[in-house]
Amino acid sequence: MPHDTDEAVALVRHAIDSGMRYIDTSRGYGESEWAIGLALQDGYRKRVLLSTKWSPWVVKIQPGDDASSDCVRRRIEESMRRLRVDVLDFYQVWNISSPEQYAQAVARGGMVAGILKARDEGLVRHVGFTAHDTPENLLRYLGETDWAEVILLSYNLLDVRYAPVLEAAHRKGIGTIVMNPVGGGRLAHESHVLRNLAAKVGAVSGADLAIRYVRSNPDIDTLISGLTRLSDVDDTLASVERGPFGPDALEEMHRFISGIRLEASAFCTQCRYCQPCPAGIDIPAIMNLIFDARHWGWEAESRRRYQALNKPRAEACTRCGACEKKCPQKLAIMASLQDAIALFEPKA
Repeated sequence: MPHDTDEAVALVRHAIDSGMRYIDTSRGYGESEWAIGLALQDGYRKRVLLSTKWSPWVVKIQPGDDASSDCVRRRIEESMRRLRVDVLDFYQVWNISSPEQYAQAVARGGMVAGILKARDEGLVRHVGFTAHDTPENLLRYLGETDWAEVILLSYNLLDVRYAPVLEAAHRKGIGTIVMNPVGGGRLAHESHVLRNLAAKVGAVSGADLAIRYVRSNPDIDTLISGLTRLSDVDDTLASVERGPFGPDALEEMHRFISGIRLEASAFCTQCRYCQPCPAGIDIPAIMNLIFDARHWGWEAESRRRYQALNKPRAEACTRCGACEKKCPQKLAIMASLQDAIALFEPKA
């Protein structure tokens, strides 16, 4: 959200007035809870479903924070004060990314026990978790848990790894929420490739393509989309109102994505065997930017990211060849670094 509090309040209220209903925040999102709490005054609170989250492995508010029931109770009450509410519609264990974190959350006297107690006392209405763990681990957790009412996962046109998890959760009756529907903003960047695909399937832009792709999955109940401008609200809702894609459009999109994934499998796999570079170059990062520019059409954004690299760039290459000797793909890395100079360095 905007850093200016008045702008943030106006943005949240515009979203609610326009029909958005689910608000996702966190104790770890800076002053997000505080600004949302202001926005929810004057009758706006009763018009939304409000969700917040926390875990000690993401951010410790106090040095002694842990995954105990008592600690999460303190964080719940603190979030309620910051949000100026007397009940939270959802409270989630934030970012389970490993079996160790899952075990901490569900242990006797752990976070889940504390959240369930808060639910029994009327402070929280529904319980869930967000995750970045492997699909295999998440499927196991879903098979074991009887406490989760919602799950929040990443899913978009660029990354559909969690599709089986969303399907399993939906089948079990667990609410499914998707984050990063526009790929962290990447699918909204100017791209002639995405523009051509959008034209083929009847979308108006890359962002429209992305939102409607997520809405086309029947296993997804809702999505959360990052908003920084009033127009983000209007554009997102316009995409939702255009409706999901039909089977033919989805088939075209899947064919397109499969082609790019095939290209990616023959290019840099980000294995990082080429590291460390004797000249200090982050070769995988640069190779990824080359791929994005060539195959996704994100030339301008890739150039911006390249020039923002805080390590030596491609021109620092001494052509020692150490990277190519270690590359399992047998890629012509030195030639690719020369391509990066041509693509991304300012022209004389």
